[in-house]
Amino acid sequence: MATVRIDQKRRALVRAVPDTYTDALSRYFGTGPTSIENARLTHSKYVEILESNGVEVTILPSDNNHPDCIFVEDQAIVIDGHVLLPVAGHESRRGEQPPIAEFLANSLEGHQIYSMHSPAMMDGGDILRLGDLFFVGRSTRTNDKGIQELKELLDRLGHELRVIDIPSHALHLTSIASAPSDNLILVPEGYISLEAFGDLPNGCELLVMPEKEVYGCNTIGLENNKVIIAEGYPVVKSKLEERGFETITLDMSEIRAADGSLTCCSIFY
Repeated sequence: MATVRIDQKRRALVRAVPDTYTDALSRYFGTGPTSIENARLTHSKYVEILESNGVEVTILPSDNNHPDCIFVEDQAIVIDGHVLLPVAGHESRRGEQPPIAEFLANSLEGHQIYSMHSPAMMDGGDILRLGDLFFVGRSTRTNDKGIQELKELLDRLGHELRVIDIPSHALHLTSIASAPSDNLILVPEGYISLEAFGDLPNGCELLVMPEKEVYGCNTIGLENNKVIIAEGYPVVKSKLEERGFETITLDMSEIRAADGSLTCCSIFY
């Protein structure tokens, strides 16, 4: 989940891989999952990495009626004591939300919970936080009405929101960019112009990566300067390590096959 600061990543919600995972959506960088066993192995290692870095992880049961249900990031947006439940951008995924919403309602005492209403739609994967500055992708899964509902929440919290248009060959904003820390965003060449991000707060920067390593630009930053990265993206790895990060690599090939990335598989809260 890309809407919490690094120091807020104490707990995470994930969801088990369903038996129907090979039917998951794939249109962008995915070619379609082929091995449920390998997907489950990756998911297990993902949870293990989070837990070994001090994150308390809850695993919800899978739902065979929803092959994409492991991608929980899209179903709830947690920001500073508030939860926005969006209308998922792909109609086939809208039935995934109820158990996630129920869990968060029972687990987040004192949080305000809001539900987005159609025709507004948004996937949580279109939101990226840099400290107290938020970016949202206008994409095939997130429309202007959804962005307006997010803006209304962020205005109440005193946060700024900037809109970035996502190219048609990319799924979400976080499919092509991420913040491994509260002052750094990874951006691939050829997808988003640097000017689209506007002026960043003092001490913050954009780190440009080669277009061919766009998938590697999705990362999960953790405390103690650790960052989880997908295996197989050497420039991403070396550039982060040059800046003092300790990288933790994970083979994401079977998750990528369903257009999924590291951040897609968890909601931090």
